Amino acid sequence: MLINWYPGHMNRARRKIEEILPKVDVVIEVLDARLPLSSTNPMIQELRKDKPYLKVLSKSDLADDATTLAWQKHFSEQTNTDCLAITTESVEIARTIPSRVQKLVPHRGTAAKPVRALIVGIPNVGKSTLLNTLVGRKIANTGDEPAVTKGQQKVVLSKEFYLIDTPGMTWPGSKDEMINYRLAASGAIRDTAIEYDDVAMFAMDYMLQRYPELIIKRYGLKKLFDTAYEDLEQVAAKRGCLRKGGYDLTRVGDLFVRELRAGKLGKISFEQPDKQFKYRDLEIGL
Repeated sequence: MLINWYPGHMNRARRKIEEILPKVDVVIEVLDARLPLSSTNPMIQELRKDKPYLKVLSKSDLADDATTLAWQKHFSEQTNTDCLAITTESVEIARTIPSRVQKLVPHRGTAAKPVRALIVGIPNVGKSTLLNTLVGRKIANTGDEPAVTKGQQKVVLSKEFYLIDTPGMTWPGSKDEMINYRLAASGAIRDTAIEYDDVAMFAMDYMLQRYPELIIKRYGLKKLFDTAYEDLEQVAAKRGCLRKGGYDLTRVGDLFVRELRAGKLGKISFEQPDKQFKYRDLEIGL
């Protein structure tokens, strides 16, 4: 699944970030806890150089707890980097972000020299929700579709700390089709750019390998078959996704992917840090 897209506003966002990076002290990147590698923007890694880095694993309530802890350990062991896992409900944890950032830039944090943090994240990763939590009121639009945030804004948290918000930045699509499938399954790619039955086939195959018990429990199945196709048919039968002559795989694919994204199947992670972590795996596919 090769996704090739690069809207004009993404190009403008890159230029804006290149302009602002010399003026900030630290980069905060919001990642999807279910896929921290795939939701990392390689352009951010490239552009930030040696700036201190806070990785925020959002939506951790949807991710496998043990795997999220392993990712936190993995990232925190990297040079000049801290990592924090949050959920939409963990308001108090999210509000520790300014103090964690302060530790990364101890030479800043006064009224005369406030901490200047750039906050970034690919579309639909939870950045707007985090901003609203930090400020304590709605200042950024949120939604379940990518590209909700359109402009750039300065968000003052105190006299000693402010954030620069940016639009969600993405890239043309990785040469690794598995990364593109993970992004599609998580909701980071617009639904108009994907085929639900295709993404559902990938997601079901992954679930059968790693979390088969969650499929059985959610859909009340007696057993699982050897292929994603057969098990999607089982789900279609259970949920009445039928059409003349057989099962409606487009309809059941839509249902399965949406339930997966919403966490209705349980806590899952699409990737683990025990695989060798290389940013070149995110190489842009042109």
